[in-house]
Amino acid sequence: MYNWSTDTKEISKDKTAYSKWKMEQLINFGLGKSKIEKQQLLQAFPSLDIDPAKKKYLSFLLWPKKPF
Repeated sequence: MYNWSTDTKEISKDKTAYSKWKMEQLINFGLGKSKIEKQQLLQAFPSLDIDPAKKKYLSFLLWPKKPF
């Protein structure tokens, strides 16, 4: 993934920060051909800084409400 606004070499030194940053980039700006594993998304979801509408939609997909 090419990103002009972030020094990816510097951020890749911290694996947790890099994975969080990459996940936010993929969600906010498009996945392209890559996919996000559901388990990784579930773990990082509360701390992700993404568009509120996208976050609401993802929470709907991840935790659907069951009918009575």
